Amino acid sequence: MKSIENTIRIDKKFIINSIKVFLVFAYSFMPLLSNAQPSWVKKATKSVFTLKTFADDGSLIGSSNGFFTGSNGEAVSNYTPFKGASRAIVIDASGKELPVVSIIGVNDMYDVAKFRVNGKTQPLAISSASATVGSQAWLLPYHEVKNVPAGAIRKAETFQGEYDYYTIALTMPANTVSCPLFNQTGEVIGLMQQPASDKDTLNYAVSARFADSLKISGFGMNESTLLQTKIKKELPDNIKEAVLALYMAQTRQDSAAYVTLIEDFIQKFPNAADGYMYRAQLKAAQNDFAAADRDMETAIKNATQKDDVHYNYARMIYNKMIFQADVAYDKWTFEKALEEVRTAYAQNPQLMYRQMEANILFGQKKYAEAYDIYNELSGTNLKSAELYFSAARCKEMLKDTTAMLALMDSAMCTFSKPYLKEAAPYLWSRAQARLQAKKYRDAIADMNDYEELMKANVNDNFYYIRHQAEIEGRLYQQALNDITRAIVMNPKETFYYAEKASLEIRVGMYDNAIATAKESLAVDASDSDGYLFLGVAQCLKGNKKEGIQNLQKAKEMGNLQADNLIEKYK
Repeated sequence: MKSIENTIRIDKKFIINSIKVFLVFAYSFMPLLSNAQPSWVKKATKSVFTLKTFADDGSLIGSSNGFFTGSNGEAVSNYTPFKGASRAIVIDASGKELPVVSIIGVNDMYDVAKFRVNGKTQPLAISSASATVGSQAWLLPYHEVKNVPAGAIRKAETFQGEYDYYTIALTMPANTVSCPLFNQTGEVIGLMQQPASDKDTLNYAVSARFADSLKISGFGMNESTLLQTKIKKELPDNIKEAVLALYMAQTRQDSAAYVTLIEDFIQKFPNAADGYMYRAQLKAAQNDFAAADRDMETAIKNATQKDDVHYNYARMIYNKMIFQADVAYDKWTFEKALEEVRTAYAQNPQLMYRQMEANILFGQKKYAEAYDIYNELSGTNLKSAELYFSAARCKEMLKDTTAMLALMDSAMCTFSKPYLKEAAPYLWSRAQARLQAKKYRDAIADMNDYEELMKANVNDNFYYIRHQAEIEGRLYQQALNDITRAIVMNPKETFYYAEKASLEIRVGMYDNAIATAKESLAVDASDSDGYLFLGVAQCLKGNKKEGIQNLQKAKEMGNLQADNLIEKYK
């Protein structure tokens, strides 16, 4: 009996150990078993493609993989191949080439791009749920149905609050960057990232939901990342974002890309006014005013806020009359611009519409009427340096110098010291006005402030003009300093040497004048002014013999002042 019990106990132990061995054996082969081709692989292969990008000259820039995420050509891949590219294609599993028509969105940090190809496509199903750590995942290479690598999810790190960055225990086959990573049910969970090494046993994938969510915002149209590719960017679906994208693109996009973007906007939002207004601006800039006029009429017809379109129409006509007046287009006149801006104001009494009305009246030389509006607006929240300056110009044209200078002062009173660069144009304008009014020292004060603001931008002409004002203001040493600065900045201009020598003679610095005249002749021996001022300085110094000889040379070279000076010093 005891022997039977021992036998049973031994058999039980044997059975348990056998089961443990079997489980260890089975577990060790699970990765091999999991590599068996899942049922969804054959169908999924039709949605995976290879991507090729090309430069302007047709040379290949990059090659990668990707997969379709929508039925209307939406696809995702990595962004690196698109950098510097002007054209791209995808080659699907059947070998068919589909051109990439637009970029929908990009993210440089995770190196992903969403784009659109031309044609209907078969998308993969993207999982709405995150994969759990420990679950199996399958990597589907391009055009591969026999060997589908699999591995366990080791880590799922959340970013942006809702997406996952996966670490997977598998070795990536060659050329599988941007291939899809699937879960058990055949839904895509990730986009494979570039491995550090071909032999890595841990690799990474960024959330497929994240890649598929990419889009360009209105502000994003000018992002430096997007500007690295020349392939057309797709406008946002939201019209407000799309309008903002148009506005942003006009400052950074090249002209051809900007034209395309406007045409895309009109095609996408045919009943919106904005696209026609932007296209009208382009046409007007190209002197195609008839086309611009047609677009503005369409914009007025489509607009929900018609006052804004009437205002922009008036502004466009005004700009044409001011800056392109030499190009004839009979339909666009100041009268037409005035009609449009008054229509805008009647529909919505905005102050800026009144300011445009004043600008148009000034263009018509109706200075008193324009002044009345500027003066009216100076009592509103539209008050600005520009407004006072415009009113000052009206008074200038009406020959009211006193009122003009007072308005220039009002313009400067809108700024406070220390001045910022925004004040520079008004400082310079007041300086010129003060010069005209013979208020030389006041003009010099404005020029000094202007120089302080624009130190890096002032040129030799600035110093020449200030030197003239300083002479009139009897500030001779400052005048000499400034004409010297002009010479340093432009040492080949002999006119400056003549001005300096003339001033040195005027203040009795004859030796300096002789040296300056000789410097001028060293620059250009054919300039008669050099001999003229050399001769005058020598005569005044007491060396009339050489002086008259040099005056004679100036006379022989055609200098009209020389003859009288020769008679004077003989």
